[in-house]
Amino acid sequence: MNKDIVEGLKGGAIIALSASPFAVLFGAVAVDNGLTVFDAALMSATIYAGASQLVGIELFGQHVAPWLIVLSIFAVNFRHILYSAAIARHIRGYSFLQKAIAFFFLIDPQFAEAIRRAEQGRALTFTWYMAFALVIYFPWLFFSTLGAWFGSMLGDPRVWAIDVLLPVYFLGLVLGFRRKPGFYPVVAASMAGSVAGYYLVGSPWHVSIGAICGVLIAALLPLPAQPVATQVSKEAAS
Repeated sequence: MNKDIVEGLKGGAIIALSASPFAVLFGAVAVDNGLTVFDAALMSATIYAGASQLVGIELFGQHVAPWLIVLSIFAVNFRHILYSAAIARHIRGYSFLQKAIAFFFLIDPQFAEAIRRAEQGRALTFTWYMAFALVIYFPWLFFSTLGAWFGSMLGDPRVWAIDVLLPVYFLGLVLGFRRKPGFYPVVAASMAGSVAGYYLVGSPWHVSIGAICGVLIAALLPLPAQPVATQVSKEAAS
């Protein structure tokens, strides 16, 4: 089997396993808010973004206007615009269709692993990318459908502490970048902006506000000094 496929399947399988309880939680919450099992499965298949799916479900259960639900989901998913901008230079060799498919599957762990792989000097081949993506995508559909089907048996998710999975999951992703230059000031700015946005504006807008604050601080920070060898090689290439 192709080496890229094996590496993609191995890396994605770990994410799929850790995300399965969260998928079950989404399915249970979806049915509890009035969706059918088919609706929950279709939402997972088309939106495929755990946090925004939960935001949309909660607003749907409160009978909020459809346009506000769409706008709220966009606010939560704003970070994916930043993801696509950051990863674009690493997938220049993809065709237009491949890029469209890649951006659909660009969830948080996909971005984190892709950037980590690129920084190690390894190519983001489309084969690796899709192997990593699909081994997460299909279990997500399966477990969210399973959660919708048997959701009533779970009862209150807080009893099982399932409601804390999302923040713990995101915290793990963030800490994976802790050695990058400017990590702490950017995280501090994002945290302060998000907390202020939550109390001054409300959810889910605090997600985008925190992201914007982090981006602004990152843009203001000085660029890290490059090693002499890197500078010399660039000068020789020019």
